[in-house]
Amino acid sequence: MLFRVSQAISAYRDPRELFSVLAGQLRSVVLFDGIGVIQFGEAGNKVKWHVAEKCTEPGGVYSSQVGPEDELLLWVYQNQEPVWISSVENEQRFPATVERLKNYGIQSGCVLPLSTAHRRLGCLFVGSERRDSYGEEDVYFLSLFANQLAVAMDNALNFERSQRSQAELQREKDRLDLLLDLTNSIASNLELQDLLRTVSANARRLMQCDLTGVILFDPETKQLRLCARDFPEGRGFIPREGVVSMESPIGEVFRAGKAWKGHARDIPNSLAHEEGLKTGCALPLVSRNRVLGVLTVGRREEVPFTADDMAFLTQVANQIAIAVENALAYKQIADLKDKLSREKLYLEDEIRSEMNFEEIIGKSVVLKRLLKQVETVAPTESTVLIHGETGVGKELIARAIHNRSVRRANAFVKLNCAAIPTGLLESELFGHEKGAFTGAIAQRIGRFELANNGTVFLDEIGEIPLELQPKLLRVLQEREFERLGSSRTLRSDARLIAATNRDLEAMVSEQKFRSDLFYRLNVFPVRVAPLRERPEDIPLLVRHFASQFARRINKDVDTISSETMKGLVEYHWPGNVRELQNVIERAVITSEGAVLEVPLSDLKARPMATSLTTANQTNHHAANSARQKPRTEGEEAERNHILSVLEQTNWVVAGPNGAALRLGMKRSTLQFRMRKLGLTRNSEHERTSVPSNLAKAI
Repeated sequence: MLFRVSQAISAYRDPRELFSVLAGQLRSVVLFDGIGVIQFGEAGNKVKWHVAEKCTEPGGVYSSQVGPEDELLLWVYQNQEPVWISSVENEQRFPATVERLKNYGIQSGCVLPLSTAHRRLGCLFVGSERRDSYGEEDVYFLSLFANQLAVAMDNALNFERSQRSQAELQREKDRLDLLLDLTNSIASNLELQDLLRTVSANARRLMQCDLTGVILFDPETKQLRLCARDFPEGRGFIPREGVVSMESPIGEVFRAGKAWKGHARDIPNSLAHEEGLKTGCALPLVSRNRVLGVLTVGRREEVPFTADDMAFLTQVANQIAIAVENALAYKQIADLKDKLSREKLYLEDEIRSEMNFEEIIGKSVVLKRLLKQVETVAPTESTVLIHGETGVGKELIARAIHNRSVRRANAFVKLNCAAIPTGLLESELFGHEKGAFTGAIAQRIGRFELANNGTVFLDEIGEIPLELQPKLLRVLQEREFERLGSSRTLRSDARLIAATNRDLEAMVSEQKFRSDLFYRLNVFPVRVAPLRERPEDIPLLVRHFASQFARRINKDVDTISSETMKGLVEYHWPGNVRELQNVIERAVITSEGAVLEVPLSDLKARPMATSLTTANQTNHHAANSARQKPRTEGEEAERNHILSVLEQTNWVVAGPNGAALRLGMKRSTLQFRMRKLGLTRNSEHERTSVPSNLAKAI
């Protein structure tokens, strides 16, 4: 009999047919009046009965909740041990189950676990109307039969599950393929009308329907418009374009943002009914919590749209909504781009007619000479070193050089070397690897790597420590560097523009700056003159800053008195353009009317002392440096000659009667030579009061 069971396992795949055959095979060996297979669900909360004979329930497979009468079955399932009942009258352990067996007329029986090496399946029940129908040998044989039956059931269930999964997977794959085709069609087309026609055709093919349409909301007219439809076999009642009523089911879908499905006959005065459409649905096109329109689908066959169809169509509608939003945004961006292009041409012409440097304001001879230097060096690849006092706008000059170079389309990366702690400066310049030092939790790209094919602007370059200068020199000469914590050599084709307000040549003589790095930086030196040397630029800057700050804080300041402007022009401006900018900003804030009110008394209280103190500190430092270093005979002769001329001009450096003109030098060159030679007005030459022409010269 067990051999015949094995043959049946290979011959039958359906669990119900298999059980019926096995029950017939078992009857030839074991007598019974009732038999059943109970299969528990994976969660253990459902029970399926495969019943035969003496059962009032219908035959076959059905499900029911686990109840008190199933206590015997649950015990066997959980403990995986057989239970043998010789007489239900004497059984006390499972009263609810015994009562149920009595109702069926069963007097004795066996319950055996059905399980394989991989999982538990349920129980096998065999019952008889006679007492003591089963002996120990019968129970042993039924256990062997239960093992075979469990294997057969497991195989049949796996096969059934596999078949069902394959069918579901194939159906899902077909839908995903169709959805992917729709997505590709959408992604390759940004023109709205072409897009909508493509969407309508793909949606109709996806859902095997007769009509698809895309209806969008027009913000200008506040109406719904049929923008595209695909209806190859239409009768002409539904137009290709037109207005859709807000009172229709489609209008309700748009207002509520919820899908609708139903029959065409339920819609009064519907053109869909005239076209022979029987069923349809409408889904909102939602993107970023905004309803853009409605997708409509219709069928001529009486095939309603299922919940699965609606779920899939919702995915399609979401894709269409994204595509519509992208197309609308593309059209808007294209219109704005055309408008901006026209405005850009106009503004460029306006700027070109007034100045060649958009961010630099001024008309002085000194500034024009500086901008000419910028025009000369910008197209080259040379390193530029910008000298100038703090606040003169060295970064603007660096940016102007970059914007007029062949690298203008690439990055302009700036770094203030004085603002970065010494220990982190190398990491900022060249980057670091993860774990290179404490706190390096991730890889970091340095400024030179970031500015590849662009420009690096290093402000306050005199603050770079000596130990880091060789690495900077290497990246300038060899275009090579390594990240901190890495041995891999990287290359960077970045142009360097450096700036400083310190005397790098003096720092070289004091061994605070490497001479080879200085020579490499000083390829093309550019000096930005302080504001006091170009007073004719002050009125332009004042008007520019006043207009800028007034517009920013929504004030109407459009008048500057001549007295105020004269005071601003005559002021010394030790803080240069940055100080002027801050003064004007404060004045715009405090001014109550349309006239700019600048507290000139505050400015006049400090320029002379500040300038003299700064100049004396600089000269004192230069004199100390000069005294510490022995001069040659040539330097001593030059010093005596310059000193003689200075005494003749009463120490006036600039101007028509100044020492610079008599010596045939530029004022800045003479001042540099004076600092280098240690020339200052000592106590023998000083007077009790400071002459006005000396203050002007300083």
